[in-house]
Amino acid sequence: MPISLDATTPAELRPVLQPLPPLTAAGTRLLEAASDLFYDRGVRAVGVDLIAETAGTTKKTLYDRFGSKDALVALYLLRRAHRWREYLLARLAAAEPDPRTQVLLVFDALEAWMGTQRRGCAFVNAYAELGGSDHPAVPVIRAEKAWMRTLFDALTGDPDVGAHIHLIYEGTLVLLTAGADPEAAAEARRAVRSVMARVAP
Repeated sequence: MPISLDATTPAELRPVLQPLPPLTAAGTRLLEAASDLFYDRGVRAVGVDLIAETAGTTKKTLYDRFGSKDALVALYLLRRAHRWREYLLARLAAAEPDPRTQVLLVFDALEAWMGTQRRGCAFVNAYAELGGSDHPAVPVIRAEKAWMRTLFDALTGDPDVGAHIHLIYEGTLVLLTAGADPEAAAEARRAVRSVMARVAP
């Protein structure tokens, strides 16, 4: 099935994320600085003083714009989810509607998106620090993982196959980064071809 960003997109695949709030120039600088720092160093290791200093602003401005560091962490992940979905859905919309092509394209997009990012999945990293708590970022993390599973279910038309491919996808993220395996995406595509070959056309 083709995936697009227009009104024909299946409802379950339309981005249903909370909208990003409008930001002032200072707020944008703070979010950009926080995003880089949280991803590179971890959520717990980064304090508001460092974020404010990196952004060229003050702690007061940070609290005025975001209310708390926790809210800023959640917004960092929410913005990343928005960007990934927009990037992926745009690539899928431009591709052939054949399900096999589209499923493989997700792995092409993942490899390109990760690029030189060697700290792995931002959502998994944040959950490793925040999971088991009532932190506002946790629902954002879980929603992103659930959306990827929904995407694979929709692309394959079979929840069992979607679950299988979703596991390959998550494993690919780990091997690309923590596993330092430059062949992870290629191996994932071979595994996906094998799975999809068993799916009735």
